[in-house]
Amino acid sequence: MRGPDDRARQALIEAPVDLLLDRLTSQLASDFGISGAELYQVDYRLSVLLPFGGGEPVTRPGHPAWRCFDHQEPILAGDAGWFPVGMRGERRGVLRLIPAPQDQEAVDQLAAIATALGHELAAVSAGTDLYRDARRARRLTLAAEMQWELLPGRSRVRPSFSLAGQLEPAYAVRGDSFDWSDDGRRVWLSTVNGTGEGVAAAMLTALATHALRNARRGGLALADQAALADQAIYALHRGEQHLATLLMEVDLASGRLTVVDAGSPRLVLLRDGEASEPALDKQFPLGMFEGTDYQEQHIDLSRGDRLFVVSDGVVDALGGNIRYGETALDRILRRTRPMAPLDAVRSLVGDLRAFVTGDLIDDAVVVCLDWTGPHP
Repeated sequence: MRGPDDRARQALIEAPVDLLLDRLTSQLASDFGISGAELYQVDYRLSVLLPFGGGEPVTRPGHPAWRCFDHQEPILAGDAGWFPVGMRGERRGVLRLIPAPQDQEAVDQLAAIATALGHELAAVSAGTDLYRDARRARRLTLAAEMQWELLPGRSRVRPSFSLAGQLEPAYAVRGDSFDWSDDGRRVWLSTVNGTGEGVAAAMLTALATHALRNARRGGLALADQAALADQAIYALHRGEQHLATLLMEVDLASGRLTVVDAGSPRLVLLRDGEASEPALDKQFPLGMFEGTDYQEQHIDLSRGDRLFVVSDGVVDALGGNIRYGETALDRILRRTRPMAPLDAVRSLVGDLRAFVTGDLIDDAVVVCLDWTGPHP
């Protein structure tokens, strides 16, 4: 006999894409006596939780919705229960249910159902704009639309690693980007420090990202991935356009990090409370010259190591006439060490916004990768 979890999942699977929340609410009313449900999605800036059905967004730190989102656990407050909505570490938002459940078994079941909603949102989003539209606090520029569609997600959690990234200014980013993939044995991460303005910058980054994916999916080694992307960009732009890129691959069984530094963004290693920049061979950016021969370097990671990748837009951000700089970066990176990668990224970006008193003018990308050690 099917339980309430199974019935809720079946209701989600069978619901039309525009009625996911309606059909889920009906099922929860039958099984749990829920009278109201609302989905709050986090916006592109990671600063607002926006209700899908309209109404007041949640911005105040310490609100039960943000505590649920930040800690990724159910929060019961007053007559409402708040449940994290996401999948495999990708945080999409929170689900508010009224009235709050009264026993732990119901809380656990509703938490599992909220996760199932996260999976279903990911499944249907390719074929509808409803949920994308509802998670933007303002209109994206065309270049930003292209960049966000290019991303694999914003956070990822597996037993051996967790990672997260963010683009700024979120609603007007142009060329900075990141990409990742894992197959259970390795995780690949590329970070692009884009060049140019507007759509032209987004198109150049898109070309590099798809070329790197094509090479990766073809089974090429990291240096050969860089060479293929280098050739693709040079063939089109003949050296007039190029991209600073950092390519990384982590062997999940050993923690062996392979790196190709193609004129890259900054790489910072946090180990035992100390921040350092590994000595990398600065090679030519992708597309600068024809037939560049890229070389790989190797670093052995230790359990608990954290890697931050930041583009020039971070350290060069200006508050008035003052540059953010390496000192401020080192301070905030140390301060975020106890946080999960997405929270660490949010904290760094929030510090940058406070420093420049608003959105960044130049593009910036921040990526954080934690190596938690080999797991079966």
